[in-house]
Amino acid sequence: MNMEQSEPDPKQPKFALPVDSEHKATEFRLFSVAAPHMRAFHLSWISFFACFVSSFAAPPLIPVIRDNLNLTATDIGNAGIASVSGAVFARIAMGTACDLFGPRLASASLILLTAPAVYFTCYISSPISFLLVRFFTGFSLATFVSTQFWMSSMFSAPVVGAANGFAGGWGNLGGGATQLIMPLVFSLIRDTGAVKFTAWRIAFFIPALFQTLSAFAVLLFGQDTPDGNFKKLNKSGDKPKDNFSQVFYHGVTNYRAWILALTYGYCFGVELTVDNIVAEYFYDRFNLKLHTAGIIAASFGLANLISRPAGGFISDAMAKKFGMRGRLWTLWVVQTLGGVFCIILGRVGSLNASILVMIAFSLLVQAACGLTFGVVPFISRRVCSSHEESFDRSIVSIVSHRLAMSLGVVSGMTGGGGNAGAVLTQLIFFKGSRYSKETGITLMGIMMIGCTLPICLIYFPQWGGMLCGPSSKENATEEDYYSSEWNSKEKEKGFHLGGLKFAENSRGERSGKVGSATTPDDKNSSIHV
Repeated sequence: MNMEQSEPDPKQPKFALPVDSEHKATEFRLFSVAAPHMRAFHLSWISFFACFVSSFAAPPLIPVIRDNLNLTATDIGNAGIASVSGAVFARIAMGTACDLFGPRLASASLILLTAPAVYFTCYISSPISFLLVRFFTGFSLATFVSTQFWMSSMFSAPVVGAANGFAGGWGNLGGGATQLIMPLVFSLIRDTGAVKFTAWRIAFFIPALFQTLSAFAVLLFGQDTPDGNFKKLNKSGDKPKDNFSQVFYHGVTNYRAWILALTYGYCFGVELTVDNIVAEYFYDRFNLKLHTAGIIAASFGLANLISRPAGGFISDAMAKKFGMRGRLWTLWVVQTLGGVFCIILGRVGSLNASILVMIAFSLLVQAACGLTFGVVPFISRRVCSSHEESFDRSIVSIVSHRLAMSLGVVSGMTGGGGNAGAVLTQLIFFKGSRYSKETGITLMGIMMIGCTLPICLIYFPQWGGMLCGPSSKENATEEDYYSSEWNSKEKEKGFHLGGLKFAENSRGERSGKVGSATTPDDKNSSIHV
């Protein structure tokens, strides 16, 4: 092996942030815009924020839109379901697209493809057209998957929870911001002389333009990985290629991914549901003005400014002290408490009490979202398999440019679960007039608590689970867990090396109170290489 090829070169640049052996940042500096790590962070959350603003631009204006289009309660409910249903499969597809084309191109393409639906909202004239524009606009919410994939590709295990929490949380902030933005824009346009049935239509040009500009920013200034874009790495041979069927298989056959998809359906899915109903709920139940109802509703989404990032930070902090078991226990406790406050929200009858309970509920349910994606990056690390000639270049070159392919599938499954939960919840509790809004909210809280229980079934041999510690077997190490996704033939060719690097960087998930899995000695490690 020619070791000269593994020496530092322009393909291994110096970074503004300290990095690990995969060139992932080991520090998260929120107010930095340093390329490529922090620049990717800011581009990802801003573009996701724009998509959230567009997808939920209609709910705060529903009292005006329903009068203009003669919408019934069933029409509004169906449109709300449509706005989140398309993204169920779009999020799974987005995970695949990130695996194949990179998060930069995948997210920008989807944003540009869905922007016309936002523009066309200005021209709708019937309940069916209203449903269709909400359906197609909602596909843009799949950019959440590219956001989480991008952050997991840029940030190392000790800070990936915080990175995912801030990117997802500040993106979700758009669901609250739009409750303020759209009534304000509507009022400004109406005050210039436009009639209200024209003003709401013109208002939709603002989120549409914002969404379009964010896509071009991602394309022009973003970078897929610390070492470059997928296209460049493919041409150089430094980004290896995998049999996608194997990547998909290892993602969907990991039971942990299905459990997180279920539980995420009843934290993020509940958040999406509330984004769709909260303004109308306060407007109708407490006889408020449209602008006042919008401000109250905005407080739910705006809590994402601190709540979801806090979930990511708490996940990382608990991991430092208690390992993966700390992440899991905290997720269960926080999401269960969120369900309790959701039940209370449906039971209280005064405006002031409802606002206070809603704020507590929003902080908990959104923190649970951040806590969920503190666990997701550790589920599967089936990486791209390399052609043999890529392996011959040098071990260092291969390892440096590995990307976790199954991560896209797992992120897509979890994100899709969030939208699926929103669809089911709205179908069961908020479609038509079977249940009042307050009864539906109470029942939704009960469902949250029940669907959070399966977290106790998640178990990692090397780290343990909620109810028991790590396995005492000699082969229960991080290296054994992640290399088990490869067969002996693939290991002989070195295809598993990226997974081993991640295993090395994830040893901090061991509990501080338990010896956990033993670290392989140098001899055993060399066998893998």
